[in-house]
Amino acid sequence: MVPPFIEPIYVTRPLLADKENIKNKIDEIWESKWLTNNGTQHKELEKELKKYLRVENLSLFNNGTLALLLGLKSLELKGEVITTPFTFPATVQALDWNGLTPVFCDIDPQTLNIDANKIEALITKDTSAILGVHVFGNPCDVVNIQKIADKYNLKVIYDGAHVFGTKINGKPIGSFGDMTMFSFHATKLFNTLEGGGLTVKDEKVNERVKILKNFGLLGPEEVVLCGLNAKMNEVQAGIGLEVLKLVDEERVKRDKIKETYENNLLNIPGIRIITILKNEYSSYQYFVIEIDEEKYGRSRDWVHDELEKYNVFTRKYFYPLCSDFEWYKHLASAQPENLPQAQKSVKQVLSMPYYGELELESVEKICAILKKIHSEISVDNQYQLVGDML
Repeated sequence: MVPPFIEPIYVTRPLLADKENIKNKIDEIWESKWLTNNGTQHKELEKELKKYLRVENLSLFNNGTLALLLGLKSLELKGEVITTPFTFPATVQALDWNGLTPVFCDIDPQTLNIDANKIEALITKDTSAILGVHVFGNPCDVVNIQKIADKYNLKVIYDGAHVFGTKINGKPIGSFGDMTMFSFHATKLFNTLEGGGLTVKDEKVNERVKILKNFGLLGPEEVVLCGLNAKMNEVQAGIGLEVLKLVDEERVKRDKIKETYENNLLNIPGIRIITILKNEYSSYQYFVIEIDEEKYGRSRDWVHDELEKYNVFTRKYFYPLCSDFEWYKHLASAQPENLPQAQKSVKQVLSMPYYGELELESVEKICAILKKIHSEISVDNQYQLVGDML
């Protein structure tokens, strides 16, 4: 018998800096009387994040969605953009707001990222870019995607909401493609409560991005682009500076939690760990499993609901597919038969509780619940088999 948790175990918790340190930051901001528009905190955070992410060009935003939206706008794209259906709605919503048509490409069964081997067949005369998403911290096939982009003269944009601090063979994730968006939402490894950043390869494009996020203003009396107000304010930036100090320690904690999950889930039939990367290859953003109903004995949805009875709250992330949204259903690329792997994975993936404060004993208990569920199903199936034989 495994009893329910007394206190709820949620899928995530924000990484919070010491309240006294935050108070000191707020005092600094109040004394400066500079609350927004590229103040001291903003400049300092931008400098520190450039160092941490090892990138030349970085622009801060009040959220990741606007970072992606205006990043796309800065590239002056037209027509179609090849992307994945297996992502958070914000990815394709940014395309919508730019008047771009998504062309959905099926996903790789191992990483759940856009399948680079299926991109080229979707390219038409109207294709202007490829928008990849580094799902759950698993980097896209950046090498082959870039080869395809170079062959057809396409731009490459990455939604890097899940890959803060990740490197590929020592190269920072933000250096691939033409630009990468990072989310600094409260649920992310690094957060500014709400916030985002955009790394851009081309310096001229980077300057355009900075103008676009500030109403299109080049100066106090000169409006040169149709922009938005998407600037990060001083409070967000100040909090970010304090949270950034905690990220490396948080990664160490999450690595131990990850190992505990892995060791305890290893021999449960029907459970596959999606987020297998470690060290510099991993962002330690999520711990995600895939549940094969045939091998495990119950569906992902059933497990999700059953865990809630134990006060464990997981997330069916990402569900539903973006291609199933009402306003995309008419697209040829959105038809289920064209996205067989995405249609399969969206019914199997489960994001587990994962944050530095999560106790290892709690992780072991969650895994024990999953083992218990499978064992009970196996026994029931054996009784059923005997009954059928009789």
